[in-house]
Amino acid sequence: MVIDLRSDTVTQPTPAMREAMFNAKLGDDVLGDDPTVNELEAKAAAMFNMEAALFCASGTMTNQLAIRTHCRPGDDVICDYLSHVYQYEGGGISVNALASVSLAHGERGKLTPDLIRDYIYSPADPHKPLSRLVVLENTINKGGGCFYTVPEIAAIRQVCDEQGLILHLDGARLFNALVETGEPTESYGQLFDSISICLSKGLGCPVGSLLLGKADFIKQARRYRKLMGGGWRQAGFLAAAGIYALDHHVDRLKIDHSRARRIGTMLEQLPEVEEILPIDTNIVIFKLQTNLLAIDYVAQLEAKGIRAVPFGKHLVRFVTHLDLTDEMIAELENRLSEPEF
Repeated sequence: MVIDLRSDTVTQPTPAMREAMFNAKLGDDVLGDDPTVNELEAKAAAMFNMEAALFCASGTMTNQLAIRTHCRPGDDVICDYLSHVYQYEGGGISVNALASVSLAHGERGKLTPDLIRDYIYSPADPHKPLSRLVVLENTINKGGGCFYTVPEIAAIRQVCDEQGLILHLDGARLFNALVETGEPTESYGQLFDSISICLSKGLGCPVGSLLLGKADFIKQARRYRKLMGGGWRQAGFLAAAGIYALDHHVDRLKIDHSRARRIGTMLEQLPEVEEILPIDTNIVIFKLQTNLLAIDYVAQLEAKGIRAVPFGKHLVRFVTHLDLTDEMIAELENRLSEPEF
């Protein structure tokens, strides 16, 4: 039995999701007539009380389309240095939007109103780029799955309004935050100018993310998607998985969170573990003793049939997901307790 904790992207479509995909009605999305893609986009936009949505191949694509659409060459993007748009999108901010980046250092990757104010340039200073866009991530991957609440975001929104800044959300694991807070999706539509949500992480789809925003914004983002080679034809097969996931896989995220906390309890008993970041959702990040390198520890885990990823010199990440079972969690505890590390 292989216990794969590398990411919540490793899941396989459930039988019911496969059936929904097989039965999808298809058209040509580039021509705008794939009925299942159109249904998914309308459904997602309505959930967040936003005007329109765009179905794309990945969260990196939706984030980069948002930044490209919001920014002009030479503008500046404010985000945390741990954020996905900076750490894991291949320098796309500079390549796609020709924009610069101001990197704040928040606690576990979370920005605050005061932090944002510190990184806003004066538009009267010709030496500096124009501050244009603030990007939040929710939940925060490198922050161990921590999340913003609506009141925290509302305070940031107020700063953006005062300073004429645009606010984008990288909501790759937004639903993980929402099942913890119980906050309505519509609140996010009121607070953000654009939102990216991922369907292939906690929601278990094989492929796909959505970009949400105003109709004119999405129209322009669709043009940039085509420019990036992101237009796809009979994409309804994948969109059907997204519809199924939004209908059936959101509430069950609580199970992933519970299992993550259970894993945290296991790790507390291990002598090689020095520290565990607070476990808020489905991501478990732990620090090894200084005599252990993460890359070596992960190799030892692999030999035991446990898959994980190094997350720093001494950091390791586990992520729970819908393909894990209670049997796997019990077996994980057995394997971790073997005195070989």
